[in-house]
Parts: sequence; structure tokens; C-alpha cells
Amino acid sequence: MQALHSKLILEGQETTRLIFRNVQQDDFNTWLRFCEDPGSLQYFWFADGIEDPKEKCRIWFERVFNRYKNEMGCLNILIDKTSGELVGKCGLLIQTVDDVKELEIGYSIMPQHRKKGYAFEAAKYCRDYAFHNNLADSLISIIHTENANSANVAVKNGMKIDKQTMFNSSYLVNIFRITKEEWKQLQ
Repeated sequence: MQALHSKLILEGQETTRLIFRNVQQDDFNTWLRFCEDPGSLQYFWFADGIEDPKEKCRIWFERVFNRYKNEMGCLNILIDKTSGELVGKCGLLIQTVDDVKELEIGYSIMPQHRKKGYAFEAAKYCRDYAFHNNLADSLISIIHTENANSANVAVKNGMKIDKQTMFNSSYLVNIFRITKEEWKQLQ
């Protein structure tokens, strides 16, 4: 899957309202607001036990740049075309689930931009991009069992719960999946 990395970076891709771009170190202070929101990281295993929002943000950025370095895909910054604001992150990530490498659509939206359809718009773009470019036969979204908002985005994106599993030995998650054949039926 590492050969896919260059295709997983969606720098410059656009939807109706959004522009995808690579994460930059300069995004730290803006993304810090996400990490300061008490509910934003409640479903993220890597933030367990860490109280300081700056430390949570630092760890997140370290993980993003590690993904770039190790060609594992990434969450791209989402910029609203009209306002120029950073509204969230979304992208294609190589994940290992139950010892199997999978291509995941991941998304996180800034608190003030939730419930506006940005997550679905970006996730749908990632789904269509991946299948149009034959990047995988199926796509997943790894969602904590209590994260109803993210689950709703996955369902709207044509995904169904494939299974439950422990992810990174930390959280019980639902693995939402859509196959290329299922996607074709949506077209």
C-alpha cells in the first residue's frame, strides 16, 4: 500500500465548498482550538490521559507528519472556499485493523463548523476519489461505538457496519465499510 501514498495526498483537490491541502506547521494554533474543545478528542485513543490541549495538539501534529514521512496517507486540512477558514481535516489513511492493512476515510471537523455538511462533503469526495482511481476494493471508517455523529456521516457515505473490534487495544470501534461494487450501485 505504500506505493499509493502519492495518490493519497489530496493537496489541491476541491469539492463544491472545500479545498484540500497538506497540513502545515503553521496550522497548529488554529487546530489547537479543536483540541481545546472538551468533546473533540473524546473518541481518540492517542489523547487518553493527556489533559493539556497543547500536548494533545502536538501529538496529533507529530502523528500527521509521521504519516507523511512513512507514506501512510493523512488527514488533509479542509479550507472553506468562501471564508478561507480552516473547517476541519479529512483524508485517506492506511490503517492496520486486526492485522490487515485497510484504506480508511477519516474526518474531524472544527466545533464551530459541525452540522453544516462539511464532513460528509469531504468524506464523499474521498470515497469517490479512491474508487475512481482504483486505490482499493473497499474503504473503511474506524468509528468509536459511541460516536454517533461520525457514524451518521459514514452511513450517509454509503457505509455499513462490517464488524466491531478493539482498535489499537484501546477502544471498541465499529468498522464501517463500503465496497467498490456497493459504491457503483450508488452511482
